[in-house]
Amino acid sequence: MVDSTLGASWYSIFFNDLFSFITTIVLLLIYHLYLRRKVRKDPTYTIQAVNIIARTAWVETLMAPGKPDVIAIQTLRNSTMAATFLASTAVLLIIGVLTLSGQGDKLSSTWHALNAYGAKHSELFLAKLIILLLDLFVAFFSFAMSIRVFNHVGYMINVPLSLNHKFITPQHVAVHLNSAGRYYSLGMRAYYFSVPLVFWLFGPHFMLLATFILIPVLYKLDRAPKVLADDYRQ
Repeated sequence: MVDSTLGASWYSIFFNDLFSFITTIVLLLIYHLYLRRKVRKDPTYTIQAVNIIARTAWVETLMAPGKPDVIAIQTLRNSTMAATFLASTAVLLIIGVLTLSGQGDKLSSTWHALNAYGAKHSELFLAKLIILLLDLFVAFFSFAMSIRVFNHVGYMINVPLSLNHKFITPQHVAVHLNSAGRYYSLGMRAYYFSVPLVFWLFGPHFMLLATFILIPVLYKLDRAPKVLADDYRQ
């Protein structure tokens, strides 16, 4: 009887935070399932899908005979530098969250000043920081993997087609390049997801508000320009 009472009490205390967290996950999942369904019907519905087509065409063009190698190297270098910058930023954010976790007791009154609906327990605050850390680690390793694959592509894209290597064809290299692009997109997606997680520190209602704002912003960023879709259909 005592255990069930404690369980009910625990559930009631953390209900608002759990509800906000689960609702955020469900909304973001529904949004990405919606995008996937749209891409299956229209290959140019999202900018990510358009980038896959563009990267494939870019590789096939640059691996054709007579194309200068310096263009490929410069482009891959720019992509690697961008991923390196974002990976370094993720490391700085991770250090900042770890520093914040050691000062949670001192800053709890400030963080919870606007928390009118959520629990204010230190254990819950640490759990929020751990979830935020996991998200930032996903961002870091995604960008690190993107850098790794971009480096591999730098070697493969300069292999002459005259060698007739069956594993280093434009199609094979394009698969690797698109893999690097997917890792890069995953890292950016983890950055976007960190916004509701950060607002969750201030209260569950801020997390829901941030999620409701984030999804339209993501749609604006993910949706390919309509002119591209119309041209593709024609």
